[in-house]
Amino acid sequence: MKPSMQGSSRRRFMKQAVLGAGATAATLGAGTVGLMAAEEDDANPIRVPAEFEAAKRAPLPTVEFPMTGAQVFARACKEEGVAALFCCPGNYAVVNAISDTGIPTYGGRHEGALCHAADAFCRVTGEIAATSGTEGPGFTDMICGIATANAARSPVLVLASNKTIFAEDTERGIQDSYQQPTTEGLRKYGKRLVTAARIHEYAGYAFRQLRSGVPRPVHLDFPAEIASARFRDASEIEYFYDKTKYRTDTKPHPDPRAIDRAVALLRAAERPIIVSSNGVFYSRAWDALRRLAERAQIPVVESGATKGQFPADHELSADAAPGALASADLVLLVGQYCMPTLGEFAFGPDAKYIRIDPSAEDIGRNLPIELGIVSDERAALEALADAVPRMRHQAWVAEVAAARSEFEAENEQYYQIGLGYTDAVHPAVIGKELADFLQAGSLPRDRTTIAQGGYGIARYTRRYLRAFRPGQIMNGAYQYGAIGPDVGYTLGVAAAVQQGTGPQADYQGHPVIAITGDAGFGYTGMEMETLSKYRLPAVVIVYNNNAWGTWNGQVNNTVGLPVHLFQENIRYDKMAEALGAHGEYVTQPSQFRPALERAYQVALDERRPSVINVQAKKEFWLRDQYPPGFLGKIEPGVMSYYH
Repeated sequence: MKPSMQGSSRRRFMKQAVLGAGATAATLGAGTVGLMAAEEDDANPIRVPAEFEAAKRAPLPTVEFPMTGAQVFARACKEEGVAALFCCPGNYAVVNAISDTGIPTYGGRHEGALCHAADAFCRVTGEIAATSGTEGPGFTDMICGIATANAARSPVLVLASNKTIFAEDTERGIQDSYQQPTTEGLRKYGKRLVTAARIHEYAGYAFRQLRSGVPRPVHLDFPAEIASARFRDASEIEYFYDKTKYRTDTKPHPDPRAIDRAVALLRAAERPIIVSSNGVFYSRAWDALRRLAERAQIPVVESGATKGQFPADHELSADAAPGALASADLVLLVGQYCMPTLGEFAFGPDAKYIRIDPSAEDIGRNLPIELGIVSDERAALEALADAVPRMRHQAWVAEVAAARSEFEAENEQYYQIGLGYTDAVHPAVIGKELADFLQAGSLPRDRTTIAQGGYGIARYTRRYLRAFRPGQIMNGAYQYGAIGPDVGYTLGVAAAVQQGTGPQADYQGHPVIAITGDAGFGYTGMEMETLSKYRLPAVVIVYNNNAWGTWNGQVNNTVGLPVHLFQENIRYDKMAEALGAHGEYVTQPSQFRPALERAYQVALDERRPSVINVQAKKEFWLRDQYPPGFLGKIEPGVMSYYH
């Protein structure tokens, strides 16, 4: 271990840490100075290719007729405000055309990880991100990322090449001709483009789906004949209208009778609660949510792939009060796109439900409702805030506050227990120290955006970390338990923050924090190189317990095959250094906070990512030997493993 920061270096850290976004922001790709990797005397230092700086200075090409099919589609992407593209080699005509419009484009190591990056970008910005893969093998790598984005209801535009229409049904083409059935059920809309003249028309189909109603991925695949088709002028393209002609930005507003009935139900309830989920974020409804909650004095709990629509330090926040949820008698679900079944929420069996959702056909599915309101979330919350009288639920708010205090006391107890284990680092220590550093120290508590991943480790860190503004925490596993997307997620979150896209605008340029496990790091860990080459300041914390999170099941395995176990004490920090990142190895509880401070300082000073490899042990999941052991999920739930 490097020594902890002392004296002037610690003061320098705190001075840098409170600088504004303008002082810390850096241009992507800046700095081609060589980075020392694993050894100080490395004769061939890692360096960012000179082409990055050259590309940054180069003017965008002028795109006008005659245009290719790829250019026609790319123009539609630019006009529709696609905020970023994440891709690997392949689908070259489409990718290059999109990049030529000025849409920020990030090239990485693996199509699956880059699809996860696009998903994460959407989750923390509410904007459309695109991802691209090559035919056959590359597209297959993306399937998990598409499924994860679908579960999180992210508006990801999935673009994949498809060799040729000419080769369909031949041996050279058969692997590439049937993408659409592969994503059936994992997307909102999909189309294999087969008529070149209709490429702009189908762009309209795609963006109508991405910009309307409940968001989900859209999948388009481009045979070579479509991407390379040439058009002399607009007359050769069908339905070549601007976006105001092929879709609308108007939103559905609630039926006044439904609002009246909702107000009556709220007035009759003694312990009402609001569940704020994805739809509140995508409709930018957080101000209306707060106005309603404060006017009617109704506690709010968040359930979604993104947290922060309601600040955790508000007296009405129930995010850290899971013990109170079973007492609620009326639950107002707002934008809860991923709908639980009975028993998945922590509310009592006698609770009544109001659901606000823009999709009428989904209201009433899985969970019986007292009232359904078909509406854009912001429009409905604004109408309710205008219509509801001022109310007081002082006893209920006091009950939530007591549950919050009880939960925090339990977290402190877990932390003190964790400190007692000195031969490795307990997950409670990571959770508490990380939360204290980010949200209870010199840093403004709303500054740092967090990519919350991992399997076992998240059951602890989610208990301690809080969100204070929209898009501050991206919950990784949400309904769909993808394994290992977390460094891919980090790429998407870091890109969003560095660009200052959407709700991240006020936090542009700041470092981001990500949490993952050693099993997960094995899936997307190579994207540390991608973070390094784009100089994205991210701190990735790896919980290294030498095992899959399911290891505790081995105690019932009479054969005793160690199929869940890894080699012990693997140096993921050294891997990070070899990829151009900064590495820290932490083996004792007292070492974690200084390592975190150093890694954050590297992010500030060098615009370089880090891996903090935190050594734990698999036995921490055994409750009888190492209490508190493997924890249950934090409610309200929705089967997201540990939300």
